[in-house]
Amino acid sequence: MKANAHFRLLEENYLFSDIAKRVAAFTQAHPDRSIIRLGIGDVTQPLAPSVIAAMHRAVDEMGCADTFRGYGPEQGYAFLRHAIAEHDYRAHGIAMEEDAIFVSDGAKTDVGNFADILDTDNVVAITDPVYPVYLDSNRMAGRTIRFLPCSAQNGFVPCVPDFHADMIYLCSPNNPTGTAMTRAQLAQWVAYANEHHALLLFDSAYEAYITEADVPHSIFEIEGARTCAVEFRSFSKTAGFTGTRCAYAVVPKELIATNQDGSTVSLQALWLRRQCTKFNGVPYIIQRAAEAVYTPAGQKEIRAQIAYYQENARLIRQGLQQAGFTVYGGVNAPYIWMQCPGGDSWQFFQDLLEKTGVVGTPGAGFGAQGEGYFRLTAFGDREKTKEALSRIAKAF
Repeated sequence: MKANAHFRLLEENYLFSDIAKRVAAFTQAHPDRSIIRLGIGDVTQPLAPSVIAAMHRAVDEMGCADTFRGYGPEQGYAFLRHAIAEHDYRAHGIAMEEDAIFVSDGAKTDVGNFADILDTDNVVAITDPVYPVYLDSNRMAGRTIRFLPCSAQNGFVPCVPDFHADMIYLCSPNNPTGTAMTRAQLAQWVAYANEHHALLLFDSAYEAYITEADVPHSIFEIEGARTCAVEFRSFSKTAGFTGTRCAYAVVPKELIATNQDGSTVSLQALWLRRQCTKFNGVPYIIQRAAEAVYTPAGQKEIRAQIAYYQENARLIRQGLQQAGFTVYGGVNAPYIWMQCPGGDSWQFFQDLLEKTGVVGTPGAGFGAQGEGYFRLTAFGDREKTKEALSRIAKAF
């Protein structure tokens, strides 16, 4: 047998696995040091009471013959798809059919898998710095990749390119930079995609953290997006489902791709076929938990959790600025992107760990344009976040 040769193009270790190994080695060598983790974007607040109550009810149902569920629909149960369509789209003036919604076990999964239905000859445009999954999943497939540099000069927002691309990955609010695209900026991308018959793969996993009115929560707020965009959303950072796993993709029926012979095919139909073949659906218990997010009590509870992380982001941004650092993000997103002293982000990672015991994420792990920058996350305990800022201010 032969291995997929494209895997040789990947970095030896996934970014966050590499960080975990370095922190484990440091902890083993310094067992008495207090470590504060502001690196990986994992939530720290427990699931909302409404969500837990819904899970308990669903567990009880699974223990009764009359209400037991086996295999569920690969696209997701109708009750959850209805709740998503009503609350995330129709309530905001966006017409959305429920059969355009595909429930999954994570936005990362969807982002990595959606390209299964797209030809490997497609040219892919990806921002730099970038969430590693966009890049690595396309390297695994052997696609041609073009980068869209994002730097301080353009506010870490990708500019429409002067070359042709068939697939474009956009993340807004952005991971890792924490910046967000305005309505006018997204409209330029929609116009480009429709002109080039390209597909926008729009990751809006952090839309719940948007605070500014001119930043769209959905790509489908932009006229013309239904013919050129698919959207990925997640319950992970919105409702604390990082360990529970639930998300969804929106694939409008208007999305049409071209076959090699010139005929056309619906991407919605292809994605449904792909999911039916390779995915058995999200567990019933988890989907009932996700449905509870949309109840009045659930909305009140998760908005309080989001506000907690938003305040953490504000404190980190303010604290770093007061300490003399140049920072981006932290306004519409739970990530803060800081310029690190010395220019070597992995060296700053090590210096920060050794001097303060604070763990962050080196910008170089997100691409060449990320070198010289560092990501901190607001998904932490409030008092530990304050302590981390105090340590950083004293050390640097």
